[in-house]
Amino acid sequence: MLNRRRFLSHSCGLGVAAATASTTALTLGLTRSVAASTTDGYKALVCILLAGGNDSYNMLLPYDQDQYDEYAKIRSDLALDFNSLLPLSNQSNEGRSYALHGRFDEIRQIYEAGDLAFVANVGTLIEPVDVSAIRARTAKLPLGLFSHSDQIAQWQSAISYRRSSSYGWGGRMADLLNPNPANGLSMNISLSGTNLFQTGAKVNPYTIFNRGDGANTVWSFPELWSNGIDVHEVIRDILGVEEKNMLRREYSRRLKGAMDNRDTIVNAIRSAPEFETQFSDNYFSATLRQIARVIGARNVLGQGRQTFFVQYGGWDHHFNVVGYQESMLPVLSKGLDEFRSALQELGEFENVVTFTISDFGRTLTSNGQGSDHGWGGHHMIMGSEVNGGMMYGSYPELSDSSPLDMGRGIYIPTTSVEEYFAELALWFGVSPSNLDEVLPAVRNFYSPESRTAPLGFLG
Repeated sequence: MLNRRRFLSHSCGLGVAAATASTTALTLGLTRSVAASTTDGYKALVCILLAGGNDSYNMLLPYDQDQYDEYAKIRSDLALDFNSLLPLSNQSNEGRSYALHGRFDEIRQIYEAGDLAFVANVGTLIEPVDVSAIRARTAKLPLGLFSHSDQIAQWQSAISYRRSSSYGWGGRMADLLNPNPANGLSMNISLSGTNLFQTGAKVNPYTIFNRGDGANTVWSFPELWSNGIDVHEVIRDILGVEEKNMLRREYSRRLKGAMDNRDTIVNAIRSAPEFETQFSDNYFSATLRQIARVIGARNVLGQGRQTFFVQYGGWDHHFNVVGYQESMLPVLSKGLDEFRSALQELGEFENVVTFTISDFGRTLTSNGQGSDHGWGGHHMIMGSEVNGGMMYGSYPELSDSSPLDMGRGIYIPTTSVEEYFAELALWFGVSPSNLDEVLPAVRNFYSPESRTAPLGFLG
């Protein structure tokens, strides 16, 4: 018989299940703030973290012969063959031509259709810097530059002037906007566990899985399932008993909230419209498929704003960068194309912007086997609302004597993460007057009062 004493004796097992289902205090997201007036309609941001530091100089590279020759000379054994590249039709603002890695077929198609843009040479900065200031040691540089843990945190927090930050810029946006708290489910949905990007003072990420219907259940008492006993209802009855002990009372409250959240997300996903798009059989595509299902259920969930977080790791290619990218870039390319197709089926592509981040760029020079930690790198933004088929920011002039080269082909960013993220935040519904709250250092690079967009890819 399932009784109160036996239930309490299994509290450790239940605690693990609750944590697995993102049900601790950090993942309930039960804030009750009032939504801003700028959040009419539905919008979603999908953040894709290419963890490890993607070598974007072999993802997006110069196609003009003179610049390709410089690229090939500096990259030496890492250089891609000119005839293998996929040229892009539009030139950059500087009048230069560029091309994509030969396995980026779908990305080129999306770009040429006007649904994808690139932002060149983006990185963490405290203020604009140059090589002379760095060599004179007068430049203010991001703390922990070239460190995976520091830079991956700074890309998510948009704070480069200190090493520890409790909140991410996606979490700070949710604290401001949060238009959908009624059912207790966070607007920040993670497919990759707890993360800094979506963590705010009031709103925290709710983790779901890329398999099944997204959320786990309580796995204790498995022998009772075969007897037809609804363990969830039994546990709810037990949780309904008023506890005198404060810790037990709080534990019961949180576990009940966890079960409510689980039911909310699972029932919503099950009721979402089906789509015919077939996704590839890999982790990344499966994750984007699950996000599409949640977006399809947004009316059931009552969501007005959502952020999604995906980590696609394995990009720290100190060795065999050419070989690894040959297999990994097609996964990224196909996954984004499948995601776009599913969103178009759902009629939601115009409401969703997908963007990439990474720890840092890589060295343009070879270490003899791969590339090492760099600074500035290139990124993608996809969506119907994106002013696509264009490159934004400034792609560096590649040269041994480049004024941006700190040495070994480490290029100083010419676009800050603040400018990149400000454009996304403004589109998402953050008002210019609140932009400082989301991006504390934004005024070092962009004035929120400006009548022009930070970069223009959504302006």
